[in-house]
Amino acid sequence: MKHAYLTLLLALPAACSAASFEQREADWRNGAIVYQVLVDRYVPAANLEAKRALYPAPKRLRDWSEPARPGVYLADAKLNSQELDFWGGDLQSLSTKLDYIQQLGADVLYLNPIHLAYTNHKYDAFDFKAISPEYGSQREFKQLAVQVHQRGMKLVLDGVFNHMGRNAPKFQEAFASPKSRWRDWFAIGPQYEGGARVWTGFQNLPELNLENPAVRHYLYGAPDSVVRSYLRDGADGWRLDTAFELGHRYLRELTDAAHQQKPGSLVVGEIVNYPGEWLKSIDAVMNFGLRQIVLGLAGGELSAPKAAHMTERLVRDAGIEPMLKSWMVIDNHDIPRIANQFPDATQRRMVQALQFTLPGAPNIYYGAELGMTGGPDPENRSPMRWELLRADNPELLWMKQLVALRKQQRALRVGDFRLVEAEQLFAFERYTDRALDTMVVLANPRAEPVTERVMIANAHLMDDTPMVDALGQPGAAALGTVSAGFLTVTVPARTTLVLRPMERELGGYSRYKRVR
Repeated sequence: MKHAYLTLLLALPAACSAASFEQREADWRNGAIVYQVLVDRYVPAANLEAKRALYPAPKRLRDWSEPARPGVYLADAKLNSQELDFWGGDLQSLSTKLDYIQQLGADVLYLNPIHLAYTNHKYDAFDFKAISPEYGSQREFKQLAVQVHQRGMKLVLDGVFNHMGRNAPKFQEAFASPKSRWRDWFAIGPQYEGGARVWTGFQNLPELNLENPAVRHYLYGAPDSVVRSYLRDGADGWRLDTAFELGHRYLRELTDAAHQQKPGSLVVGEIVNYPGEWLKSIDAVMNFGLRQIVLGLAGGELSAPKAAHMTERLVRDAGIEPMLKSWMVIDNHDIPRIANQFPDATQRRMVQALQFTLPGAPNIYYGAELGMTGGPDPENRSPMRWELLRADNPELLWMKQLVALRKQQRALRVGDFRLVEAEQLFAFERYTDRALDTMVVLANPRAEPVTERVMIANAHLMDDTPMVDALGQPGAAALGTVSAGFLTVTVPARTTLVLRPMERELGGYSRYKRVR
């Protein structure tokens, strides 16, 4: 009896660990591949001529072949003319490319704002509960959600709950009359430039007064609130614009409201701060901190050991569970495209391999998979270049390779993170409760190859285990062999190697027979 009890105790850690990894796998938010779309710029509508009335001057409906270009400041409108350039995409036209997004391997479709607003970017909301007519209707949104779900994907919307647009009816009435019922929805007074508190000086973006319970009730508290109603209509989560502006208390309240409405929904915040404590208030962040580490490594501003130490600290402070849900962003609508950040294809691929192997959910900005270029906003928001969609497009082939790696390797989706001891390489391990799930990632940002002996602190990675290139051709020769936890490997210049253990064929004998 005593021996049986001891056996049970010894088995408990492994059983608990296995259950936790299985639970992670069952949660769609962990390690998901996110595909980001600007609805106006993704697919031209079939009925563009019929839609022209939706873009009255000074708005302009551009030809799909025209790239987005900088404009001029319009003092009367308090915005830039580039914010009024449209290309005519909508929810219906987007739905025609869902098969493409699914076949690319995306788990999540993330849409920049679709609510009623004046500009093309929609961060200046008029009415959060209404769909902008250029994009379609509430019915079409519900249809899109159904189509997304039929393909096994999830749908995440952009919530801009820190501010509205200056021309929003609520703000216009509040600004005009101290007796307006909306007056306390905003911070209005002579102490503010322009008469109202606005987001970081943009006069077109008056901030909402979240201290007013009625505002919070409208945004997320009430059963028919913005957050709850869209989740009920088919959305699976929210990406919150400038989430750090909302503060810890309101983020926690909003996240709880989302979970109450739809258990297992995702709330991910655009939090450019160090993530740490914010992850007590929200499910996940857009991981700009991890992005800074990767870019610093690639650009030579951070040594490999320093970048590794910073990554370990960030993961430790954030916690692995929120990290797995956090979006790993290299480029998006606010950042120059990755092809512009890294014109050298070798260096770019090193960075993208890290994007897909570090803990988190890789965020693919539409067109990155085709090699689209674009500098700072608005150039990075040009319409999708469908003419680049060719079977032999090297950027597309590489992206599909990364996506396939992610989907095939459990440790990259839901595994824990641990540093691999190295001096010259940025090296880490993703691992689960199964030794053969282990993935060892070795990045060399230098302009010359590096050969180094590294230590892999994985007690269950058996001696004499060959390590093969997970991004290479099937059947490729081992790049090194684990010996008592050590591995000597050569990493080419500006390359990320992703290695996986391969069990030796020894006539039915396995070193892993008693260790998973």
